[in-house]
Amino acid sequence: MLQIWALPGIGEISPGADLVAVIRAAVDADSRADADLRDGDIVVVTSKIVSKAEGRILRADDREDAITRETVRLVASRTSPAGHVTRIVENRLGIVSAAAGVDASNTPEGTVLLLPEDPDASARALAAGLRQATGARVGVLITDTLGRAWREGQTDHAIGAAGVHVFEDLRGTTDAEGRPLIVTLPCVADEIAAATDLVKGKAARLPVAVVRGRGDLVGDLDLPGARSIVRPAERDMFHLGADEAYAAGFEAGRAASD
Repeated sequence: MLQIWALPGIGEISPGADLVAVIRAAVDADSRADADLRDGDIVVVTSKIVSKAEGRILRADDREDAITRETVRLVASRTSPAGHVTRIVENRLGIVSAAAGVDASNTPEGTVLLLPEDPDASARALAAGLRQATGARVGVLITDTLGRAWREGQTDHAIGAAGVHVFEDLRGTTDAEGRPLIVTLPCVADEIAAATDLVKGKAARLPVAVVRGRGDLVGDLDLPGARSIVRPAERDMFHLGADEAYAAGFEAGRAASD
């Protein structure tokens, strides 16, 4: 049986905070009878508190400047009728998202929050610390909210992982009708990230959740992290937005005709 619950009592996180101690204290204070972390549990942490603990707070009156600094490649840009510019970009972590993951919500006026410097390393440090502090062989996922191509709305995705198999490789097995599965590779890290957002919410100040019932996904801390989820550029079939691709093709055709 799959169980998911949020840890209560985690307050505002300041730079330098010991997240292992914070999470351990929240577990100890949880009134649930089975709240203690167990082998096979997966601790899912919102990237925002990791960024705050790591001091990834930037003084920036202009959020657009911060986005530009975090961007390595522009994928698409659109301006709304009201004049608001939305940029879909690849950031330095290889993640394609709106605004490069730069967040201006729930931060002091005049500041923005950047994603963790290395989310996989942050996840490994948390997993190692929690394993030592609790004696339980747990995994850790660090999540952020992203949009999806061709679909409205957003869901949480895993941007950092440690001690968790991020994929469940079903290739080579068969379906219920006995047909071979050729390409089936569920990204279980993203599925878990999205599921935990149902209990964490966006404004409830519940940035950490625990998932119990998928201990089969928990393993050694040297398992591939969430960076392995990012599709390599050579296999990216949608490198540019439609308008950007058209413009690039138009310019290439004009140059060839000169």
